[in-house]
Amino acid sequence: MTEAVRTSHRRPLPSTCTALTHKEKPTTSFFIFQGPCCFWKNALPAMTETAGTFHRRPLPSTCTALASKEGRIRFKSALAQNYLASFFPLIEQFTTQSDPAYCGISTLVIVLNALSVDPLRVWKGSWRWYNESMLNCCVDLNEVKSTGITLNTFVCLARCQGLKVELHRPSNASLDDFRSSVRRVCLETTDEGENDIPISRSLTFMVVSYSRRILGQTGDGHFSPLAAYDASSDEVLVLDTARFKYCPHWVSLELLYAAMLPVDVSTNLSRGYFLLSYPGRRGDGCLPT
Repeated sequence: MTEAVRTSHRRPLPSTCTALTHKEKPTTSFFIFQGPCCFWKNALPAMTETAGTFHRRPLPSTCTALASKEGRIRFKSALAQNYLASFFPLIEQFTTQSDPAYCGISTLVIVLNALSVDPLRVWKGSWRWYNESMLNCCVDLNEVKSTGITLNTFVCLARCQGLKVELHRPSNASLDDFRSSVRRVCLETTDEGENDIPISRSLTFMVVSYSRRILGQTGDGHFSPLAAYDASSDEVLVLDTARFKYCPHWVSLELLYAAMLPVDVSTNLSRGYFLLSYPGRRGDGCLPT
């Protein structure tokens, strides 16, 4: 048959594969169906480099995952009570911190982009947009990867980008003060704007700095945005920037306040919360007060 020139009839399987009709099936393999031929292929060896590493953490009983049944009930309750003013602009910008110690840096980036602040610097291509590498005016980012940042450094970074910042520690803000601030930043008016979207009283966001240990989580000092409040359960929604570790979750407002009380050994001061807004102009200085 002259038409058989330069044609082929099948190919032998390589040594890495075993035909389905072979009398012995490999002990570590997976099955592949490919056209008219089925065969077993040797599985890849186990990844030994995963030893001593982690993929996420389960939330402790003190926290309720946003995506869980109970978490959705709280979200529905917060929606009905108009306490989601912060949630929608924050969730549009919510991202995972790019380094395990960047919780404060990444939280501020989320807030700056949610406030639509123009960084006046190019991110990539022709686009001006905040990312973590831009927040280097008050601290060496290489040092942040080792030590994280303090509350005063967070204030400095925020003010350098033109934000109005209020820092509150438990020493000057009671539990009731904290609850009042949460209600204020999360509450939407009953008025409706374009496309029937409720209007926020003011575009102000809250960032919390707290000890994870008090919540029953692993680790210690952490920053994250607070996105919603459910008055029925008196719980708040924390958008945890360490998404490789914990998912967004609801936690008791009172317990979160208690998590701000422990002293940060690097400053000998307690942790606290911030109220951040953008007056629409750059500030005159970076130093916290």
